[in-house]
Amino acid sequence: MMFWRIWICSFPLFPFLFSLGGGAWAADFPTRPVRLLVPTAPGGGLDVIARLLAPPMTESLGKPVVVDNRAGASGSIAVETTAHAAPDGHTLLIFSVSQVIQAAVQKVPYDMFRDLAPVSQVAAAPYVLTVHPGLPMKNVKEFIAYAKANPRKINYASSGVATLQQLASEWLALETGIQLTHVPYKGVGQAFPDLLSGRTQMTMSSVAAMANLIRSKGMRPLAVTSAKRTAMLPDVPTMVESGVPGFVVTQWHGIAAPAGTPRPVIERLQKELVKALNQPDVTARLTADGTDVVGTDSWQFAVHMKAEHARWAGVIKRAGIKPE
Repeated sequence: MMFWRIWICSFPLFPFLFSLGGGAWAADFPTRPVRLLVPTAPGGGLDVIARLLAPPMTESLGKPVVVDNRAGASGSIAVETTAHAAPDGHTLLIFSVSQVIQAAVQKVPYDMFRDLAPVSQVAAAPYVLTVHPGLPMKNVKEFIAYAKANPRKINYASSGVATLQQLASEWLALETGIQLTHVPYKGVGQAFPDLLSGRTQMTMSSVAAMANLIRSKGMRPLAVTSAKRTAMLPDVPTMVESGVPGFVVTQWHGIAAPAGTPRPVIERLQKELVKALNQPDVTARLTADGTDVVGTDSWQFAVHMKAEHARWAGVIKRAGIKPE
C-alpha cells in the first residue's frame, strides 16, 4: 500500500508566506467591491458555494462581494485571470481539486503554487463507491475479490478523462491490485442511464450526485471515501473501515488570491471566510448537499494543495493517464 505522508519541510514555501507588508493600508481593506471568480458556469457546485459565501462576506467586509463566473478551458480562464490580477485582495478565486489536477496532468499558463496565495479551504465533499445491484458484492472486500477474479470486466463510469472520479478509481485499482475498464462521459449525469442498465457497473461520484440512485436501489453503495462516515449515508462504512488503508478522497473547494497579496489582507479574508462558513444557514445548506464545512488557515490550505498535487500527479504517472 502507498501511504501519503506530508512532510512540511519538503515543500517549497509559497510566495504568499513572505507577503508580510502592507499593514498600513490593510486596515482599510477593502476599498471597493471584491470579485469572487468562479471557474464554472452558474448552477454548479462551486457557484453554489460562492453564492452562499458572498452575502455574509459582503456584510462583514462592508463592501459587495460579487460572484463573477468565468467558465472555460477547464477552469484555466478564471485561474489565469486571478493570477494576473492586482495583489490587493480585491480579486479572489474559488476553485477545487479539479484545478490542481489539471495543473498536474497538462501544461497550463500559470503556476498554482507560484501565482496564487491560498486563503482557506472552505469545504469538502466525499465520494461514494457504488456498484450496479446486479453484481454480487455487498462490501469492498468482496468487490476487490471479484475484480481480481474478473480483470477488466468491471466498467466504471466517470465524468471524463483525468477527472477526480477517474483518478480515485485508478488509485483504488493501483492500491488493491485490480484492473478496471474506464468509460468516460461528458458529465456524471450522462452516465446514469448506462449505470442503471448495468452497461457500466461502478462509479465513484459525490454522495449528493448518487443519493437518488442509492435511495431508489438503482446503485448499491459499498463505501464512502471520507475520513469518517457521512451523515447522508450513516450506515455506509468508509474505505478505510473497509480495509483500504489511507484511502481518503474528497472533492474539496478553496479560495485563493493573487500571489503577493499582503499577509494582513490574507488573514482578514481568511477570518471572514471562516465566519461566513459558520453561519447556520450556510452550514445547513452545505450539509444538506453532502458537503462538509472545513475552514482552514492559509498555511494548512497551502500544505493541503501541495499534498494533493503530489498525490494525483503520482496516480496520473502510475496509471499512464493522458489528457484528451
